[in-house]
Amino acid sequence: MAHVAEQIHSMGLKFGMYSSAGFYTCGRYAGSLGHEIQDAQTFADWGVDYLKYDNCYNGGQAGTQMFSYNRYDAMSQALNKTGRPILYSMCNWGEDSPWNWAQTMANSWRMSGDVYDSFSRPDVRCPCTGDEGYDCALPGFHCSVLNIMNKMASIQSKTQSGAESDMDMLEVGNGGQTDDEYKTHFSLWALNASPLIIGTDVRSMTPATLSIYSNPAVIALNQDAAVSAAVRHWRYYVSDVDEYGMGEISMWARTLNNSDVAVALVNAGNKSREMNATLAEIFFDNGASRSAQALMSYDVYDLWAYRMDDATATNILNGTAGPINATSTTRYNSTAMSYASGLATNSTALLGNLTGSVSPLGTLTAMVPRHGVGLFRLRAQSAGMKKRDEL
Repeated sequence: MAHVAEQIHSMGLKFGMYSSAGFYTCGRYAGSLGHEIQDAQTFADWGVDYLKYDNCYNGGQAGTQMFSYNRYDAMSQALNKTGRPILYSMCNWGEDSPWNWAQTMANSWRMSGDVYDSFSRPDVRCPCTGDEGYDCALPGFHCSVLNIMNKMASIQSKTQSGAESDMDMLEVGNGGQTDDEYKTHFSLWALNASPLIIGTDVRSMTPATLSIYSNPAVIALNQDAAVSAAVRHWRYYVSDVDEYGMGEISMWARTLNNSDVAVALVNAGNKSREMNATLAEIFFDNGASRSAQALMSYDVYDLWAYRMDDATATNILNGTAGPINATSTTRYNSTAMSYASGLATNSTALLGNLTGSVSPLGTLTAMVPRHGVGLFRLRAQSAGMKKRDEL
């Protein structure tokens, strides 16, 4: 395995390993419960950089936060003792409320049962919806994108730098959702600072799939230095439900490190609709209409407007694409320049397309397709800047 790791590292990649805080892994191979020190040192000796640590066959050592804390902390301490930096991805499916205790031991923690490739379909194997508050005794699996999104709303404050809520791997490209649904999926995972882990076979990735996974303006939200999740400021049920009886709309906002604000208008209804959010709603936590932020003017940037075209994506997949041009609107080299530096220099690839503005106490308005998202970056206008047409 050390040779495998060496080959992976020689390609500039990181080496991930999987185990479980149980007697067996979910695939019924030997787990690490009771063997944490031995296994952690083995992983370090092999050159492992990332450990996903699952929750199967845990021998009943769950049911209270302390039970789960002790079981996962044993591996955390063992990894630290090796002296090798290994990203610790804790995967206990949101059981025993890991958002209350995982920050001190893990780099990320799963906050829900397993996602599956459906935008909104309920499944009895994922019995909790997020409306519980969120206190779920049986996290289950086969949880839809919408289900996990709504669970995330209740635990928004738990995400912090170096310790993020993991909404599970991305289903983009697996064929069970529409293009708009996949854009919504990727957008809300990025906006909520969830790890962005490709969950499709990269060997058969389509140009459309690549153009979602590699949108630099959306990834910049995920990589923002002010690591936090978005606040769902409102959610309303709508009468136009889909084939599964689901229909709702919501607005999410997150203040970024440079004081820009990201806003997502999510249309989980069954038809396209005009959606809007007032600055008072967006800045509700700052004092709503009385806040200084709501009394300012903002330029509005559409973060999906410069999505990579199929021809460029095809060239990348074929290995025939040229180097990334510094003025590209669709591609960005974060190795050459960090996202923070790119935003400071107003990189168009990270800002998105300037589509208009919002006046003080004004309203952000956008047409959003069925099961789609309007994703925007709001940037305060400088004093004296010429006012543009309101969006």
